[in-house]
Amino acid sequence: MKSLFPNLSLIILCLVILRVHGDVGTAMSYDPPYLPTRCKGYDPDQFPEGGYFIAASDGLWDNGAARGRRYRVRCISGPKRPCREATIFVEVVDFCRSNVCPATMTLSTKAFNAISRYPDAKINVEYTHFI
Repeated sequence: MKSLFPNLSLIILCLVILRVHGDVGTAMSYDPPYLPTRCKGYDPDQFPEGGYFIAASDGLWDNGAARGRRYRVRCISGPKRPCREATIFVEVVDFCRSNVCPATMTLSTKAFNAISRYPDAKINVEYTHFI
């Protein structure tokens, strides 16, 4: 029985560490029109079911290698406590449209509203590449 406790503690510690592993960045909402995109142009079938997608900043875009990547995203802080208790899964469908992207990622309106109470806020997010 004594040897079970250290092993169980180690397993729980590993699960906690894996759960909180992720990168931290910023996110904002971007509004339609969403077409054309840098991934598949004018193809409306490129958007994931549910409407949760992002346009990636230069750092995430990775010279186009981010096309189709999926991320688990959750709001961690922002002005006026904007965070909803939600974690969403998004897919990269575009490169940020601004010359200087205002955030690490810009989320579709639907995706942003799922994690933030304020559609015009710039929030801090934790995101993890999800395979």
